[in-house]
Amino acid sequence: MNKDTTFEEYRSRRDFRKTPEPPGDNGASAQRKRIFVIQKHDASKLHYDFRIEIEGALMSWVIPKGPSTDPREKRLAVPTEDHPLDYADFEGVIADGEYGGGSVMVWEAGRYRNLKTDDDGNEIDMRQCVDSGHVEISLYGNKLRGGYALIRTGGKSQSKPRWLLIKMKDDQADARRNPTSTENKSVLTNRTMKQIAAEAKKESNGKED
Repeated sequence: MNKDTTFEEYRSRRDFRKTPEPPGDNGASAQRKRIFVIQKHDASKLHYDFRIEIEGALMSWVIPKGPSTDPREKRLAVPTEDHPLDYADFEGVIADGEYGGGSVMVWEAGRYRNLKTDDDGNEIDMRQCVDSGHVEISLYGNKLRGGYALIRTGGKSQSKPRWLLIKMKDDQADARRNPTSTENKSVLTNRTMKQIAAEAKKESNGKED
């Protein structure tokens, strides 16, 4: 996979002279495999960005309501551009007027395992799973664990395909939990969204002095 073309859309939307987001040119990041990250993003509308590493890039979906631990709840997932692996550690504030302007928190992060196998028990390639519109993975995170399915609704040829993120029925499923409401701190820095915004503003004011 050519990272220059993989992240072409990502880079075209951003002015890296104005945004603290990583440009994705750090070759060392390619050594990180099978990671996932969920970033809480207070842009024009508050949402969660669900990202899983596939072939050296973070394949990404916007989850408007965030992930659930209740298998009965089907959460809309809208695909967006691939992000560089460096983005998994990004937490801060994107300036107003820039693409995605607003505060970003690393709400959840960890490793994942592909659950899809063929008839012989061999793991099916993750890219193939995405192309087929049916991804099943097990998350090993701090707030979320166990199986999750990403299922594309409608055909692959749709101009704007929609997916659903669904908690699979396993020992980690819990209809009583509501982690997006009750667990509101970063797994990276233990900060709230307000603290992230306030510290970024303080740092920005310090640079202006």
